[in-house]
Amino acid sequence: MRIPFNKPYISAKDEQYVLEALRSARHSGNNAFGQKAISFMKDKYGFQEVFLTPSCTAAMEMGALLSDIKPGDEVILPSYTFSSTVNAVIIFGAIPVFCEIDPKSLNIDVSKIEELITPKTRMILPIDYAGISCEIDEIMLIAKKHNLIVMQDSAQSYGGFYKNKPNGSIPHLTAFSFHETKNMNAGGEGGGLVVNIPEWHQRGFFMQEKGTDRRLVLDGVKSKYSWVDKGSSYLLSDILAASLLAQFENEDDILEKRKKVTDAYYGLFQLHHDAGNLSIYQPQKHISSNHHAFWVVFDNSSNRSVFMEKLREYDIHVYIGYLPLHSSPMGIKYGYKAEDLILTEDIASRVVRLPFYAGMADEGLDYTIEKMTLVLNKIYG
Repeated sequence: MRIPFNKPYISAKDEQYVLEALRSARHSGNNAFGQKAISFMKDKYGFQEVFLTPSCTAAMEMGALLSDIKPGDEVILPSYTFSSTVNAVIIFGAIPVFCEIDPKSLNIDVSKIEELITPKTRMILPIDYAGISCEIDEIMLIAKKHNLIVMQDSAQSYGGFYKNKPNGSIPHLTAFSFHETKNMNAGGEGGGLVVNIPEWHQRGFFMQEKGTDRRLVLDGVKSKYSWVDKGSSYLLSDILAASLLAQFENEDDILEKRKKVTDAYYGLFQLHHDAGNLSIYQPQKHISSNHHAFWVVFDNSSNRSVFMEKLREYDIHVYIGYLPLHSSPMGIKYGYKAEDLILTEDIASRVVRLPFYAGMADEGLDYTIEKMTLVLNKIYG
């Protein structure tokens, strides 16, 4: 049996809605299915304003534009993240300031943020690793104290909660991913930007429409639109939005199936965690996961390698975590060295992400647990 690292969820309505969108001859962004998907997000999670974008990367770029990120501005973010997080701000000339991570959650270490703030700091850009929210309340307090913007990279955490508040509802800006690898996907590619500052909403519509005030024409306020601001084509095709809406309507089923995978992994790895062989995330009462992913930090990189190699023999595809940004070729260009963030380097060398998709709950989960049990027994006896 082959167990891929990821397999996109397809609901019964995906094909129906996509065909409806296709036959509508209204394929561009902010049409019927896009508006329905946005309304769904607002109604369910109380977001102030939502902009559907071609990707989470595009959502963060749009957020950086809204934040007026300028050359020389400093942005504090974890090194342990995907390149999109940092690219979204450096393309506007910002300087990345990399922060250590919390070894328990692999999110940004809040206790290390304030010491990195300088007069040039403009933004804090935390991520929600594996669907686990960062400590966003604490980050917002730091931001308020220093008059900073917070844009939360919630690429992996749509549908999760922090202190009973939906992920995305707390910071100034939040970016979600609806990529093929995420819990819900917009036909392969897609993202969303949540804007929680009312004064920024209209400008957001202008930026999403290539810097024009076309939104005012659609709303009947003007008869012609003009170029009024910076912007780009931050719009999700309505065909992809149709697929996304179908996924949204099946969110409860997706969450239930993914929780079954989470529970099975905890059943396998908790004993090894307790024995000190490896470590896994321990759930926190104030954080509700969306069950996006499951990761393991092995006691050493050699055991990680053995685990990965043996599972490949069973056609089970696991994956390493992120390669730290600060020690990447681009990070070195910004003056960083591997030893600048020792904890991040160490953990990154020992992390394994496990296969995780809703369909595993129906087929493949028992096989995966069985083979992983065999491999762990060979490693740890």
